Formats: sequence, C-alpha cells, structure tokens
Amino acid sequence: MIRAVVALGVVAGLAGCTSSGSSGGSSGGNVLSNLFFYGGTTVPPAAAANAAEFDCPAIDVFEGGAALQSYAGGRTGDYEGLRHQISLGNLARECTVQADGSVLVRVGVEGRVLMGPAGGTGGRFDAPVRIVVRSGSQVLAQRARRVPVSVPSGDTQGTFTVVEEGIVVPARIGENFEILVGLGGASAAEPRPRRRG
Repeated sequence: MIRAVVALGVVAGLAGCTSSGSSGGSSGGNVLSNLFFYGGTTVPPAAAANAAEFDCPAIDVFEGGAALQSYAGGRTGDYEGLRHQISLGNLARECTVQADGSVLVRVGVEGRVLMGPAGGTGGRFDAPVRIVVRSGSQVLAQRARRVPVSVPSGDTQGTFTVVEEGIVVPARIGENFEILVGLGGASAAEPRPRRRG
C-alpha cells in the first residue's frame, strides 16, 4: 500500500519564514510533486489515484529550520546587511507498506536561495538539508545533505531539490512516527518541530 502526500510551503519574502500544510495529493501543477511521484515534470495521463489506508505522517519543520540568513559585517537582523537567505519551499513524502509490515519512507524537499541587498547577484551556495524520522525520542533515521545551489550571474535566486529514499520504519512502529526536515545542523536528539498555525 502506498500513501503519498505533498505539503506546499509558502515563502513569505527575503526575511520571512516558510510555513507548510498538507493536502491529499498532487494537483499536477507542482514541479516537485510531479518529479517526486511520476519521475517527470508532468503528470502521466494514466496516473491512477491510490486508495491506501496507511496514514503517512505530515512533514514538520524543525524550529528555526525553515530559513538560514547570512549577513555582512555582523549586521544580523538588518535587512540592508543581508547577503543571502536559504529557505525551504515545497515538501513531499511517500509511505509504502512492505510485505513484512515495515514502512518505506521517501521525502522530497525543494528550496531556494535569495540574494539580499548586500549579496550582489550570482554565486554558488551549499544548502544544509537535514531529514529526521523518529518515534517519540527514538531516532529511526537521520539524513544530512549539503546540496549545491547556483544563482546565475545577474539573477537574484536559485532553486534546489532533494529526494531522500530508503528510509525504513520497523513494522512494530506502525504509524507512530514523525517526519521532520530543516536547514542547518539541528540535533536529532531533541528536535522541536516548528508549530504551524
């Protein structure tokens, strides 16, 4: 049985943060969801809806993990001193129940780099993406990626996409687990998800 859901993140601006909610599936208009579920940028005509009963947990974002900012000359919090911001955008997850009762989890993360007033245009950056799957205080899986992002010369933003596969949740856990993502090096020992309104 497969349960797949996309959460759409909304970036509120250079100094804003990312919020996410969940929906029942892909509408066909989102590049990340199409790549994630169908392996291409468009939805194939014969893609059928799946009626699986397994409830794939929603993705939460680590507290403080929605965005990272870099400032010039120690001017933290000063918009005019902002060099660049790396932020999360669309999030997706898919849960597939295996024959032995374990759950195979796949997580997709899309984000972008925005150049600030003090950052000029163009450049190469590394987006530190962390994905944690846990049940209570037990960490079942932890993945960290440094994703290269290029902002072309003359442009003010660039995007990145990560799809993490092969995360296995033991059968004894069932649906009692969480999926958390974030930017930066947050510890998985006590990751506090950001509250969503």
